[in-house]
Amino acid sequence: MILLLASFFLFSDQIYVNGQFTTLSTTQPQAKVLVVRDQHIAFIGDSIPEAYKDLPQIDLKGKWVLPGLTDAHAHLLGQGNAMERIDLRGTLSFNEIINKIAAKSEKTPLGQWILGRGWDQNLWDETALPHHLRLSMKTPNHPVCLYRVDGHAAILNQKAMVLLGINPKTITPAGGQILKEKGQPTGVLIDNAMTLIQFPGLSQTETKRRLALAANYAASLGLTGIHDAGVTSSYLEALESLYKANELPIRVYAMLEQQKETLEQELPKGPRLDLYRGFLTVRCIKVYADGALGSRGAWLKEPYTDLPGHVGLQITSKDQFQDILGKAKKHGFQVATHAIGDRANRFVIDMYREALGPNLSDQRYRIEHAQILDLNDLDLFHQSGVIPSMQPTHCTSDMDWAGIRLGAKRLDGAYAWRKFLESGCYIPMGSDFPVEKVSPWDGLYSAVTRQHQDGTPVGGFFPSQNLSRLEALKGFTIWAAKASFREKTLGSLEIGKYADFTVIDRDYFSIPVMDIPHIRVLRTVIGGETVFKQL
Repeated sequence: MILLLASFFLFSDQIYVNGQFTTLSTTQPQAKVLVVRDQHIAFIGDSIPEAYKDLPQIDLKGKWVLPGLTDAHAHLLGQGNAMERIDLRGTLSFNEIINKIAAKSEKTPLGQWILGRGWDQNLWDETALPHHLRLSMKTPNHPVCLYRVDGHAAILNQKAMVLLGINPKTITPAGGQILKEKGQPTGVLIDNAMTLIQFPGLSQTETKRRLALAANYAASLGLTGIHDAGVTSSYLEALESLYKANELPIRVYAMLEQQKETLEQELPKGPRLDLYRGFLTVRCIKVYADGALGSRGAWLKEPYTDLPGHVGLQITSKDQFQDILGKAKKHGFQVATHAIGDRANRFVIDMYREALGPNLSDQRYRIEHAQILDLNDLDLFHQSGVIPSMQPTHCTSDMDWAGIRLGAKRLDGAYAWRKFLESGCYIPMGSDFPVEKVSPWDGLYSAVTRQHQDGTPVGGFFPSQNLSRLEALKGFTIWAAKASFREKTLGSLEIGKYADFTVIDRDYFSIPVMDIPHIRVLRTVIGGETVFKQL
């Protein structure tokens, strides 16, 4: 049962008793009692102090409690949209997708868009990017747009291309690709080419409904907060409206989308911290350096092993990036840049250092994903104070085919979590949902095993890069808090911090590793109030 605390966030003073609290505090790692006063932790220990004995008590019945989990890279509205669209994750052929869309078209009014997300051609027997022809034949009367799982590519049917004016003469936007065969568009658009896709936008009412839908789902899986990687002005307006009405149950650290209109409107306002009872912070800009590995948009130093001559895509030009970095410095904003390929990662670090000097530790500039590194560049992260923000489930989703894209040698610098830690970095972790599933338990499992949930490959994918259970948990708690300048208020259970925690049905630290994805959330608490409870 999901409890949406719409207009009744009471933030009551109360005591949680009989819990097995893992605090992540160095001075008091375990506790049994937690006292909440004005959303914050007033006391944590093994017994109730005399001063608080009259407060109401909630009995946790001996269950296990972790600090509130934060997804350090996610897309809340994207998840809400995905929950309203056809889910194509796990489909094993393009024919399977075509059949799903054709069945949907029979129940959809003529001319109405059919949208889906989640296909991954790397899971198919035919791993080439698809061609629209068979899809178009099955759906002649509906425009269809189906996004790849990573959101960096889409396929359109003929009806959609006609409506959007995409034809052999269409000019390809810089930083994108319109794939063609014999001069004709195949229907596949990659990265910036997807800016050609324009269909009716959501109303504010619909936007808010989808944000609330996704936020409640995230809370039901134990998340108390997310870093939302790409927020426009209209999106931010919807978030603020929900928070004013007490209708959004998780904290959001908002990264402003790099589009000109949003930055012009939002940057002059300066960073906005701890808005709406600490639920919303706006102090970061999200930039794209390259695309994704699966659609061969990741920007590499050397060509793709499976596509000679192709090195991927640079999404944001040097001039554009310099302009954004200058504005960020002027207005006091952090920058978080999507970079997957080794060339993209080096480009971003060089640009950061050029804009701010050799050490950026105080600014806490981030690279989102940091998936494929030239090992000669890896130490630059710690030396420059750049934070690698990574998503463990990307590794386990990509590992079966990453070597085909990169060749064996480049895998030494792929998803190199242990190497980052050994170099002195800390790693905030997330899922990039809806690219991956929302569940943080999937991410924790991937971080400690580098295996599919059936236990393959035996021993894990480059197991020397595995994290310990504690390190993985830090990625979703204290390291995520530090990457958002909030380590003094979030990330661990200590006096003075917000009373955010997650109650679960088993001990994360001692259960068989294969059971981690199956951990069940019993209660999610934010600011001392229960926002989700499993009855």
